[in-house]
Amino acid sequence: LAGGFGTRLQSALPDTPKALAPVGDGPFLALQLEHWIAQGVRSFVLLLHHQADQIVDFLRGARGGLLKDCEVRHVIEPTPLDTGGAVAYAVRQLGLDGDILIANADSWFGSGIRELGASRAPAMVVTHLDNCARYGQVRFGDGGRVTAFIEKNGLAEPGWINAGLYRLSAGTFAGWDGGRFSLERQLFPDLVRQAALQAVPIRADFIDIGIPEDYRRFCRWAGDGKVS
Repeated sequence: LAGGFGTRLQSALPDTPKALAPVGDGPFLALQLEHWIAQGVRSFVLLLHHQADQIVDFLRGARGGLLKDCEVRHVIEPTPLDTGGAVAYAVRQLGLDGDILIANADSWFGSGIRELGASRAPAMVVTHLDNCARYGQVRFGDGGRVTAFIEKNGLAEPGWINAGLYRLSAGTFAGWDGGRFSLERQLFPDLVRQAALQAVPIRADFIDIGIPEDYRRFCRWAGDGKVS
């Protein structure tokens, strides 16, 4: 998912999509792709809208290097469709079937692909933070079944959060009406009501670069050699 407007980060990067935020000598997306490739992923679909041309240019430039052994496609939404609509649009445009892994292109997570591969759809990776003030929390039972989403409340308390990695069935989007809808605000709560959504708890490094201070924190973190 790489089509968002990145409004909270625009004060730091007014002319650059979040996925291409510079980190050291290259863009954040290059680090993401390298990390996913290292975990075994070889087929990618980039879901684009805002400043899509910049990301398409990056992908073309990477085909002979970083992405030389990968299948890489992209889909550009004609209008902003939110996270669920973006996935549904890609499923329809490309005729995708079976299970798909979905990731946020603006969040770094240290693991997850192998664990998701061993799970059953619908599944969501969750990770534990000492301070969940910026995020809503995910509650789940001993068997991993997600039982509730707790809205963010600004309190500096520990808890499990949505890490932005999912395994879903393409068939979930078969009845899409063509409009905007959100994975986080609509689909996932509906799956919880059906007692269908599974949490995959993993303790690993997590940084969402969506706000300037966390973007700069990631740059410092990468500069210290902690991205691998």
